[in-house]
Amino acid sequence: MRKRTVIAALGLLLAPLATQRASAACGVATIAELPVTMVDMRPEVGAKINGADARFIADSGAFFNMITTPSAAEFHLRLRPAPTNIRVTGLGGSAEVTATTVAEFTLGGVSARNVDFFVGGGEMGSDAVGVLGQNVLGLADTEYDLANGVIRLMRSQGCGDYSLAYWTTTQPSILELGATTPIARQTTATATVNGVKMRVLFDTGAATSMLSLTAAKRAGIDPKAPGVVVGGVSRGVGRRMVETWIAPVASFKIGDEEIRNTKLRLGDVWLENVDMLIGTDFFLSHRIYVAGSQRKLFFTYNGGPVFNLGATALTQAGSAAPTPSAPKPDETAAPADAAGFARRGAAFAARRDFVQAIADFTRACELAPNEPSYFLQRGRARLENKQPVLAMADLDRTLVLASNDTPALLIRAQLRLAGRDNAGAIADLDASARSIEKESDARLLIADLYRRAGALGPSLAQYDLWIKAHPEDARQGMALTGRCWVRGLSGENLDRALADCDAALKRLPKSPGALDARGLVRFRQGDLDRSIADYDAALGLQPKSAWTLYGRGLAEARKGMTAQAKADIAAAAVLEPRVGQQAAARGLTP
Repeated sequence: MRKRTVIAALGLLLAPLATQRASAACGVATIAELPVTMVDMRPEVGAKINGADARFIADSGAFFNMITTPSAAEFHLRLRPAPTNIRVTGLGGSAEVTATTVAEFTLGGVSARNVDFFVGGGEMGSDAVGVLGQNVLGLADTEYDLANGVIRLMRSQGCGDYSLAYWTTTQPSILELGATTPIARQTTATATVNGVKMRVLFDTGAATSMLSLTAAKRAGIDPKAPGVVVGGVSRGVGRRMVETWIAPVASFKIGDEEIRNTKLRLGDVWLENVDMLIGTDFFLSHRIYVAGSQRKLFFTYNGGPVFNLGATALTQAGSAAPTPSAPKPDETAAPADAAGFARRGAAFAARRDFVQAIADFTRACELAPNEPSYFLQRGRARLENKQPVLAMADLDRTLVLASNDTPALLIRAQLRLAGRDNAGAIADLDASARSIEKESDARLLIADLYRRAGALGPSLAQYDLWIKAHPEDARQGMALTGRCWVRGLSGENLDRALADCDAALKRLPKSPGALDARGLVRFRQGDLDRSIADYDAALGLQPKSAWTLYGRGLAEARKGMTAQAKADIAAAAVLEPRVGQQAAARGLTP
């Protein structure tokens, strides 16, 4: 790969934007300031690819910049073979990559020519088209101030062993950094779990911090022990979905901070040369300065939960905060403009503090009333804060200012579906489907929403486009399940539907949705015994599913199992009174 990178352009073309003093002899200068917007738990940075707007996840755990394959197609980038034996690894396994060169790449307001990227991996799960890795984030000192919506590339001079945590007058925590190589510049250090040393990777590409099962065993933690709960699934590079658990631990200690009697997320994942990922949740609750110049990492506590310990990787934050003996949070200056308020609001929203988020987004809307993204962000926060009417008003305002804003259209479509306005939802889905590239990751959500709205033909078309464009994505099993459902509901191409469900179950063998869909397809085909067996298996995993109970009742009725059929159909009606009417609309009757 060429040695020319964006960081070289930034270093040559930008004079220091600001200088702080760590001591009388020590100067810390900002080379470049990258505004960061938190989208769920993903720190996104704006850039341009050949003049077109693009968003990238700032991923301190990635060794090189990468663009997803569908995004490379959207930006009409020419692919070439990657260097021999190069593969990228992540939570979902590993993936082969190709390479491309962007003729003009703009970051932080500075443009560089002929910038190289790897191409591959799964979608980012947001509007991001790829990641910015250590060839940008790791070639200077880096300050991660995600709570205030910024990453700073820094330069220090004459500092020796002085603390570079220039923003605080108190003593920061200090970690010695692990060794690096030219192709492995990630930030690693040592922490302890239950007194056992763990090698940790500071990874802003990981939404939540996670301890591997192998490392958990060394610390005496068993995912099958009492008190451990299912934590949902995570995904990253590669085709595999990763199961997680939330487990109690006696102690987690990093630097001078120790959290006792807390919980950590465990993952059924192999982490190359490390035991634990320190994810974006930790970065949001701390201000971090990675000093490659000193081989040290400095951090201070911002306040709030340290780890996101919700039931899924992107939901409700937990309560793991430092003990009262930890340093008090440092106060920071208020944002200076609308963009600053919006970025801070996004950080509050990522930490599930929606009241503060809405206040910041409201200030941003007041300062810049014609900027659609601020109304969209406030709408999202209001929706999470259980204010759907106010959220709808913000979405409407967003779409007045930007009629083809795909995220706003899709969120409004979901609200309309929740209000049983299927026609309005379909209109929003039609508009979004027309406005995006055929390879867009948004087509998977559009397909799912069309299916929920009963528009099976458009749903099938969207599934077809997405499945073809994303062969390596970990969500292929979910997409194949959805397409199987659509064909099962329509009663058409049942052999293809069965093939989709079988393929989905190879990827997701414990998926109640895929078993449910296959049960429907087999019922349509008249294979009643296998249909009932699939429904039995699905109900064993998800016993309170109205459609599964109703489907099994239909199959039982066709077999003459009258008592069982009546019991299942009655149980389904208790869970969802409209299930019989919905099934009959598709020709599914006892």
